[in-house]
Amino acid sequence: MAQRKEELRRQILDLVGEYCAEAFPPRGFVPGESPVPISGKVFDGAEMRLLVDSSLDFWLTTGRFAEQFEKEFARWFGVRECVLVNSGSSANLLAVSALTSPKLGDRRLQAGDEVITLAAGFPTTVNPIIQNNLVPVFIDVTVPTYNVDATQLEQALSPRTRALFFAHTLGNPFDLDAVKAFAARHDLWLIEDSCDAVGATYRGRKVGTFGDLATTSFYPAHHITMGEGGSVLMEKPLLRTLVESFRDWGRDCWCAPGKDNTCGKRFDWQLGELPRGYDHKYTYSHIGYNLKLTDMQAAVGVAQLQKLEGFIEARQCNFALLREGLRDLEEFFVLPEATAGAEPSWFGFPMAVRADAPFTRNRVIHELEKRKIATRLLFGGNLVRQPAYQNVAHRVAAPLTNTDFVMNQVFWIGVYPGITPAMLEYVVESFHAIPRAAQSAG
Repeated sequence: MAQRKEELRRQILDLVGEYCAEAFPPRGFVPGESPVPISGKVFDGAEMRLLVDSSLDFWLTTGRFAEQFEKEFARWFGVRECVLVNSGSSANLLAVSALTSPKLGDRRLQAGDEVITLAAGFPTTVNPIIQNNLVPVFIDVTVPTYNVDATQLEQALSPRTRALFFAHTLGNPFDLDAVKAFAARHDLWLIEDSCDAVGATYRGRKVGTFGDLATTSFYPAHHITMGEGGSVLMEKPLLRTLVESFRDWGRDCWCAPGKDNTCGKRFDWQLGELPRGYDHKYTYSHIGYNLKLTDMQAAVGVAQLQKLEGFIEARQCNFALLREGLRDLEEFFVLPEATAGAEPSWFGFPMAVRADAPFTRNRVIHELEKRKIATRLLFGGNLVRQPAYQNVAHRVAAPLTNTDFVMNQVFWIGVYPGITPAMLEYVVESFHAIPRAAQSAG
């Protein structure tokens, strides 16, 4: 019986590999007709085989593939702990929430405490601060790195400052020397939002290993994908336990799904005002959620992880080709620069239209989209000016001059591994056509 089952599984998986080759053949590129996407998933039969392999187990919550991915991803990053979750946004929520745990004693974040962050970013870096009744304190960014202006950190400090939460914007590491030194000097927690920066390094060390906690995303746009998914990385086992508690309904128990009595005294705890012996699996120490992902998603991630180094190299190569190809347009555009000491793992190629250019950002975006070259703005621009944040308690520590510049002048284009040299050549050609058209019209 078992032998027959395994033979059927092997046949199914072999057919899946054949199906993938037939269903998703390579596509040619026709300039002006084929799209140049901003991002997307890059996969082959390996991902599809593991996805189906997992589904044949019919173990639908986190399981063997999740356990494998957590171990391999933590090892790849060079950290002790990795906790898989259902999205990068959830990872950010759990990273902040974990720091509110009473189990951290005097270091816990409490309502009204301040967290220094950026307004020029993605909402779900800031939202967990608000959702935990903390106060975001906004400082500016530098151009053209689009990362935290570390010179404003001291200006943002107050007696209520307890943590720092910054993203490595579009895969470009922020100034970790300055931020780490500031955090150490004032005994502050540091969370690195590394969702766009997997594989980036700062002075030879991977980002995501500098802070107390770091987050990643496995949405299709990111460096590897599970469709949806994310993770929280950390060095301290206590922080892993807290993150898992908030991820798993807030329960005090740390047993993996399908496991019982890992602690050896499941019916011998006395916590809160519960009677002694109340089932530890149903004892809750935090106000938590259910933010686990499925093992099918993790299976895709296991296959993707084998390709990660190649994906990062392709992104860096695509970025370099764009940087060189657009160099002669710097009188019109501010081109991106890496932070000193950093080797980015580029998520995108940010550009700013100079104020004195003979065309506007809207004109550039319109022309590119007309040529089927996808663009994006730099996330929320200035979140303080977004409608969702109009009545949210916050503090602006310094003028957000560059953040407003980002809101008004900056956009980005793709560098993901699915973009081919022919696509890049077409993108560069299209950018050169924009000032020529503007000068002809003028």
